[in-house]
Amino acid sequence: MEHKKLFSRARKVIPGGVNSPVRAFNGVGGTPVFVEKGKKQKIWTADGRVLTDYCCSWGAMILGHAHPEVTAAIRTRAAKGTTFGIATPDEVVFAERLCSLVPGLDRVRAVSSGTEAVMTAVRLARGVTGRDWILKFDGCYHGHSDAMLVKSGSGVLTMGASSSDGVTKGAVADTLVAPYNDLAAVKQLFAEHGQKIAAVIVEPVAGNMGLVPPQEGFLKGLRAITSKYGALLICDEVINGFRFGFSSYSALYGDVSPDLLTLGKVIGGGLPLAAVGGKRKWMDQLAPDGPIYQAGTLSGNPLAVAAGLKTLEVLERDMPYSRMAELGSALAVGLSTLAAENGLPVQCQSFNGVFTLFCTTSPVTDLTSAKTSDTKLYAKIFHGLLDRGIYLAPSQFECNFISSAHTERDIDELLSKFEAVCRTV
Repeated sequence: MEHKKLFSRARKVIPGGVNSPVRAFNGVGGTPVFVEKGKKQKIWTADGRVLTDYCCSWGAMILGHAHPEVTAAIRTRAAKGTTFGIATPDEVVFAERLCSLVPGLDRVRAVSSGTEAVMTAVRLARGVTGRDWILKFDGCYHGHSDAMLVKSGSGVLTMGASSSDGVTKGAVADTLVAPYNDLAAVKQLFAEHGQKIAAVIVEPVAGNMGLVPPQEGFLKGLRAITSKYGALLICDEVINGFRFGFSSYSALYGDVSPDLLTLGKVIGGGLPLAAVGGKRKWMDQLAPDGPIYQAGTLSGNPLAVAAGLKTLEVLERDMPYSRMAELGSALAVGLSTLAAENGLPVQCQSFNGVFTLFCTTSPVTDLTSAKTSDTKLYAKIFHGLLDRGIYLAPSQFECNFISSAHTERDIDELLSKFEAVCRTV
């Protein structure tokens, strides 16, 4: 079915025609793609096209689409019942797996989305410290709960302002915002407000202003500052966790040891599943043992847990991480080189198989530098590649992902088609 007709129908019954805003293509223009099926690194659209997919459900599909072992696990579990609102044995197995794979994860609670995991972590931090304020970083997205929908105010070091209508001033009044990778700004905020700050929340590798890695010493500095002032450090690894290696980023790279950790995407194997975990002295304050409330009818849903467990099993067995990193590195070098050869202000920033094409020649280290990107140029590149059978993230400020299903041939194909696009824009 033609995408324009589908989108027109969708707009009559779904706000904006989509169930998540970035799908609407507002960042690149044009009509959104509707997908009917996927297999490995390919997706089939409703209008009959086959695309090589580098969105991979925003990183969740690390094994590619419709992995046979994962889909078999879901079918087997579905035949036994899909949800009970009662504890199941696999929930215990799942929690044991995560705690065994992530150092410092003493307790873990399953939830249904990254937003829910962050919301719980923030409430927990406030509850155990008796403080109200949270410090986050400009350009880091932590879900759509009110306190996290915050942008920086008029000054660099300031209380945040709401970034969405419907979020009250009171909801964001206790949220501070600092530039990502700016340790000096964090030190200044703590010097002024340290006894009020319950926690710092950070994506170790930022993924929601495009891919922006932490600069040397940034994460260790956050750990030192929060420890000094008695605040908790929350690492939001909904994107990072099990994406760069077979554990959390914080465990694999040794830059930081968080008090609380949020996980999502990869651990759900393509189904709605996330988790919040951390040290037992904090986690044991959650209800029913503690006074900090959190609940969810579908938390630890049997289908999602089955998909997550099987995904972790396959990742541990196949360990595709080094190969994905090699493909990502080759792609990043190739894309940046082709752009330079064709006189385009484009650089590819990558880390272990995750990448962003920034349409700027300035170094990208935070949201301010990311915003120097030419979004109109990115839109032309996006549509040029889409017309040639390549699906990238439909926004300059998002990440693209290589899955274990992608091959060297796919990388060569993308480079060849990018070169063709370079000649046209």
